[in-house]
Amino acid sequence: MKKLLSLVLAAAMMLSLAPAAFAEEAEVKTLTGKEYGVDYTSLYSQFGKDITIADVIEDEETGFAYIEKDGVEYELGLDFLSMAMVYNAVPAGDYETADDAYAAWWRLYMQRWNALLPEIPLYSNEYYDLYNAQIKGVDEHPTNPYWSPSAALIDWTSEKEDNSIIIGNVTDLSGKFRYANFGGSNPGAADLDVQNMTRGLDTVASTKEGGYVWNDTVVKSHEEVMNEDGSKTFTITLYDDLKFSDGTPVTAKDYLVQPMALSTPVGAAAAGKDHMLLKSYVGFDTFNTYDGTEGSGTKEMAGLRLIDDHTFSVTVSADYEPYFYDITYAGFYADYAPAWMGEAELKDDGNGCYFTDEFYAKDAEGKFVTAATITATSLNTDTSMPYSGAYVVSSFDTADKSAVLEINPNFKGNYEGVKPSIAKVVYKKIISSTQLQDLTSGNLDCVAGITGGDETNEALALADGSDGKYVYTHYSRAGYGKLGFRADYGPARYSEVREAVAYCMDRAKFAKDFTGGYGGVVDGPYYSGSWMYKAAVDQGMLLNAYATSVDSAIEVLTKGGWVYDKDGNDYAEGVRYKKIPAAEATENDINYRSKDGAYVTTKVGDDYYIPLVLNWYGTTDNPFTDQLMTGFANNDNLIAAGFNIQYTIGDFNPMLDELYQAAVYGYYSGSPMYSVFNFATGFTSAAYDYAYNWTIDPGMYDDYSICYLKDEADIYWLK
Repeated sequence: MKKLLSLVLAAAMMLSLAPAAFAEEAEVKTLTGKEYGVDYTSLYSQFGKDITIADVIEDEETGFAYIEKDGVEYELGLDFLSMAMVYNAVPAGDYETADDAYAAWWRLYMQRWNALLPEIPLYSNEYYDLYNAQIKGVDEHPTNPYWSPSAALIDWTSEKEDNSIIIGNVTDLSGKFRYANFGGSNPGAADLDVQNMTRGLDTVASTKEGGYVWNDTVVKSHEEVMNEDGSKTFTITLYDDLKFSDGTPVTAKDYLVQPMALSTPVGAAAAGKDHMLLKSYVGFDTFNTYDGTEGSGTKEMAGLRLIDDHTFSVTVSADYEPYFYDITYAGFYADYAPAWMGEAELKDDGNGCYFTDEFYAKDAEGKFVTAATITATSLNTDTSMPYSGAYVVSSFDTADKSAVLEINPNFKGNYEGVKPSIAKVVYKKIISSTQLQDLTSGNLDCVAGITGGDETNEALALADGSDGKYVYTHYSRAGYGKLGFRADYGPARYSEVREAVAYCMDRAKFAKDFTGGYGGVVDGPYYSGSWMYKAAVDQGMLLNAYATSVDSAIEVLTKGGWVYDKDGNDYAEGVRYKKIPAAEATENDINYRSKDGAYVTTKVGDDYYIPLVLNWYGTTDNPFTDQLMTGFANNDNLIAAGFNIQYTIGDFNPMLDELYQAAVYGYYSGSPMYSVFNFATGFTSAAYDYAYNWTIDPGMYDDYSICYLKDEADIYWLK
């Protein structure tokens, strides 16, 4: 039975609508050989802007959502729901506030995510941060899920002789401190920490509580205007006393150049991908294609206006309004303009900001000259270019992956007006297994994110027995450790395979064993302390806990067609195979093989049979990986269900390259191999926004997709 959404569950059930009310089911086809915009588009692009939460019908048994258009029933996929969550959160029907509508869309998104399972949460833990007691202010200004040590230390002091603090991360510093996302979709946690310490003067700031506020230290005044065409303009006036670390005055241009540069073909050539940072603003589509030649697009970026040295405006396209978090549209930060535009200048003659022709100049080989400048800037790790944040990078050691940061003497302060007092920050690569020894030997002042039973017990025992030499703070994690999938490659692209893996793993036991009782497990991508989770629970959220059952795993695999052996005969034992008709088989399907080459896709007649083999890339010096060796790689339930799991254990950045299937960090093998990875996901921002992360548009897919899943329910067939 399907029901119209309502804030009150009982009232919703009274408005139940039977499937017979629809004329027909939408046809399901394959995307193989089809062209986006010609053969198909996204369901949200077709209908999304006209839909309110009151139009949605929910199946009360599955939790899936539907809409009806012209007598046809359409199931809503992850792309539609993630877009509607932030762009359609308007009061409608029984949903009297934007928060009510947002929570309902959030719940429907969560229910579908839980069913398709693009990743498997394995533990959501308690965190303990352990400190050298010479670092003061930790009690008054503690860390929390939204406020890491790299952010919190601006409020701390150090009683160490050299007025320093040594912090670190288990992930490597790559040197992408200027823009940690450069060339990729998911920045390394260590690079992001250094970026956030060295980048500042934001117009809109993230708060300790995970919210967004206008930064009154930077913004003298601001104005918001809704335009007649549905677009929205933010006008921002900066204080005139802002300076970079080298004393250079900060002007309005320094807020606009970097996002403009990374929204051009020049920036795309430099990064190896189009970051499209200005996608939400008026004029992006034609500015994004302009390459310096006539007819290629529009030179001016109409939605960005340079009004004077300390005032600029941005106009958000009507396509992206209303937006639940629209204050973030006005969120720009100061970044030294020449670093991103080389010999060019940024001007505005009245039709929008533009780069002078030097920006688009090409060399004798036809390559953009400024692209090399942008690439060099993204990898700059010294003070030859100034910084705008609380600290500057004074040195970076590529050998041991450590950086030394010193106070920016010209930093005006954070959103609370606070300036740093700790003179030197040493940021280093740490190893989980030796981090406490680093602390006690004086080579580390903060061990952040301690988790796992043994590790937590050891850390607490150290602090409790130290006679006050070490102290700790404690908070629940907003996120989880997971098995993540490259969900468009190999068997992992089928939801029944991901479901079967979850059924074969005892997730509750895994979480208990790993956290030592200091945590548990969640059933979706949420933080149980968030307001939207609590609201969704009140609305009756339906989530499958995937209770351990080999029988359930076999049932979903059988239903999904994993019922053959390699020769196309009925499955009897060993590794299962799935038949893929030749017309639907991709090159990756045809060439799929296990890591050791023992299992390959076979061709029988005109059909291909792909083996139920998952190649896993685990990361080194990681207790999570260690536990997965028994919990996943050598799991008897998976073997009994017909799986074969093979693996490689290596460093974090090479793992990311294999996930991206691109040499973002220079390690990609050149051909796809792995579809399962272990790492973590955090929900540490107030903006729970996954719009575009589930896109089916090939033009956006590589840049935005987080799990590489295309939900077939998001397809609207044009012909």
